Amino acid sequence: MLGLITAAFAAQAASPTFYRDVLPLLQNHCQECHRPGEVAPMPFVTYEQVRPWAKAIRTAVSTGKMPPWFADPCCGKFENDRSLSAGEKETLMNWAASGAAAGDPRDAPPPRAWTERWNLPSRPDQILSMPKAFQVPAKGAVEYQYFIVPTGFKEDRWVKAAEVRPSERAVVHHAVVYIREPGSTWTRGPTKADILAIYSPGSAPDVSPSGMAKLVKAGSDLVIEIHYTPSGKAVADRTQVAMTFAPWPPIKRVLTLQMDNSTFRIPQGARDYRVTVWGTLPNDALLLGFFPHMHLRGKSFEYTRIRDDGQPETLLKVAPYDFYWQLSYRLAHPLPLKKGTRLEWIGTFDNSANNARNPDPTAEVRYGHQSWEEMMIGFFDVAVDPDVDKNAFFAR
Repeated sequence: MLGLITAAFAAQAASPTFYRDVLPLLQNHCQECHRPGEVAPMPFVTYEQVRPWAKAIRTAVSTGKMPPWFADPCCGKFENDRSLSAGEKETLMNWAASGAAAGDPRDAPPPRAWTERWNLPSRPDQILSMPKAFQVPAKGAVEYQYFIVPTGFKEDRWVKAAEVRPSERAVVHHAVVYIREPGSTWTRGPTKADILAIYSPGSAPDVSPSGMAKLVKAGSDLVIEIHYTPSGKAVADRTQVAMTFAPWPPIKRVLTLQMDNSTFRIPQGARDYRVTVWGTLPNDALLLGFFPHMHLRGKSFEYTRIRDDGQPETLLKVAPYDFYWQLSYRLAHPLPLKKGTRLEWIGTFDNSANNARNPDPTAEVRYGHQSWEEMMIGFFDVAVDPDVDKNAFFAR
């Protein structure tokens, strides 16, 4: 009998508990979205909040649905990889299967130090808002809106991290924050101005590697381009931009670039339609990361470079692509690229009835701003010398 009791205690001790084993994983992989005020529908901060979802967590983890991460492990290592290791998955699944025990609260790690309602690495130094809220109608197509936000900067600022946060995320298809330098007067896109940050469903803050930052000159304005998609209820959105500044002149300046294809025609019913775009790098640069953008028919997106031997090398393969989780992928180690390097992006689209999100599988689909149309844009960040701006970088 004593042996049976001892074995039972040993089994209990070996089973994962919330405070000792599960909470650290939730802090590192889930609470960015699963906390009050964030995009996830339920918070995962306390045991009382998490316990009712134990079985759902087990299912989501076992199927790979959560946490969202779509980079094929075939290619590249990424600093912001959200995925769980095999051991971490086993811990979460075993916890749910063994009764989802709380354990000893004294085993809990310190609470994650979230910066108020922002996901930035540290508290924002500056928060800027649209001049006034925009009234989004309950239905209908809304053309791109552009909002001018003066920074009020009296001196140049090096921004090491920025985050865009709509007040009504359900109606924001995307938001792009451009830097309008002093003397510029443009008010609408397209523009060749540098990009400070991008928001799309599921996106994370724009965070530069250590020693690198984006430049916002004194007297600059921010121009926020927002694509609103009505959701059946009239709402008022007032998007904000938060920034943290670098306290030192950076070693490198970060530029956000893009290559896109806007001339494609996706045939009706096509299940695996391929669209490509390529170009050559105008000058030497460090490649930092990627942000692919497609709409509801997007199936996969691949970034490649052509090596000196003429063979393609896949730098990132996003498969599947998920319109509702548009993620950035930051390289664990920046990749030096030489002037003249050929880069090619490959997007595939599913315009068939097998795509449950397809707005109309009977339509031929072209480039367009609305989500029932399509886009094929591959954003990517590079690092250059601090005195090189976008115009200088593209000088060949």
